[in-house]
Amino acid sequence: MNNNNIYSDITPEILRLAKLSQESGVIEQELFTRYEVKRGLRDLNGKGVLAGLTHISDVRASEIVDGVSVPCHGRLFYRGYDVKDLVNGFTGDGRFGFEEVTYLLLFGELPDAKELSSFKELLAFYRTLPTSFVRDIILKAPSKDMMNTLARSVLTLYSYDDRADDTSIPNVLRQCMQLISLFPLLSIYGYQAYSHYHDGNSLFIHQPVAELSTAENILHILRPDSKYTPLEAKILDIALVLHMEHGGGNNSSFTTHVVTSSMTDTYSTIAAAIGSLKGPRHGGANIKVVKMFEDMKQEVHDWTDEDEVGNYLRRLLHKDAFDHAGLIYGVGHAVYSKSDPRAVIFKGFVEKLSEEKGLQKEFALYSLVERLAPEIISNERQMFKGVSINVDFYSGFVYNMLGLPMELYTPIFAIARIAGWSAHRLEELANNGKIIRPAYKPVGEDKEYVSLGKR
Repeated sequence: MNNNNIYSDITPEILRLAKLSQESGVIEQELFTRYEVKRGLRDLNGKGVLAGLTHISDVRASEIVDGVSVPCHGRLFYRGYDVKDLVNGFTGDGRFGFEEVTYLLLFGELPDAKELSSFKELLAFYRTLPTSFVRDIILKAPSKDMMNTLARSVLTLYSYDDRADDTSIPNVLRQCMQLISLFPLLSIYGYQAYSHYHDGNSLFIHQPVAELSTAENILHILRPDSKYTPLEAKILDIALVLHMEHGGGNNSSFTTHVVTSSMTDTYSTIAAAIGSLKGPRHGGANIKVVKMFEDMKQEVHDWTDEDEVGNYLRRLLHKDAFDHAGLIYGVGHAVYSKSDPRAVIFKGFVEKLSEEKGLQKEFALYSLVERLAPEIISNERQMFKGVSINVDFYSGFVYNMLGLPMELYTPIFAIARIAGWSAHRLEELANNGKIIRPAYKPVGEDKEYVSLGKR
């Protein structure tokens, strides 16, 4: 065996052992029904198993009418405030919202002007990496996956923290605020290193500017000329706000609760959440949406022809187009049925950006798919709940219009969601609960031990 390949080669022996492992791991599907196991902690109607309580956010997709739960247009609340009202509030005043809403998630109330100013100053103060961290950690052994780079950087920061294992609320708050501030730098510098060493592009390491918002700093640090338009920064800020929290039941936030309950350190907890978000079933959906639309634009000759677009969508469901997975990406959600409020809020701003970029035809195609896909899915599939587009449907299009490299799509999600993860970690610690340990029912047979010579 070539020693250079031992970490990536799959040998015939590994294939043989993998077959044994897979066969021993398969559980008859009928057993899940017999023992009333809710796979994924959700029932067939998409209702989650109640595993905890939270003040942080509320995802609403149904309402009680005459004593019966019926689907309604989705609503999302941060600390009791409708996200739509929050976005209308700060955009109406011409402010950036990410820092303000981060304060809300962490402390449970909206800041006044003085509190917000002090909080922004504190975030700017923490937006500094340890000496030589970029050179010694980020620029060495750059990964092709920025989420891997982000997780590695977070774990390495443990070594720079003299109070890394202190799980007191003041210390964890300090750690979380530092990570919230540093995530844009860790993500973008990681991308710049990869782009330089693997693609041969020039290396740009811009320093953040204290007076700029998080959204502005992302564009400033990423772009070689550090230039951006007010609308670009505004819509990226809105994207961050819409992605920063989504209830304790989403996979990465639940991971944060589970790992925090073991009383481990903040860096290990957030790295675990990053690992969860990296998964294509959680944080990578917007990449699939963009790639699907690129394929659609090649396959569909007339983007305005409803029949031609509809036929392509049916081909997707029949595994006859794009990646043959049988999915229309960006359509459907585990909780929302009639509408995803984040997508509803986002759409108007997306249209404005498409006009600034001269991409009205692309936006019209997205709008057409938004209208056709739910009906086509309902006609083709047995549905237990309604279906509508989700926030990933438009976010990838926005990032594409902003010129963000696809490698940063999921890290941008993490840059937003670290605020929510931090709030959930603090909430879990404040309640000092037991370690989270759900039950798994063993369904294997008891066996008699056979000595090695008789096997």
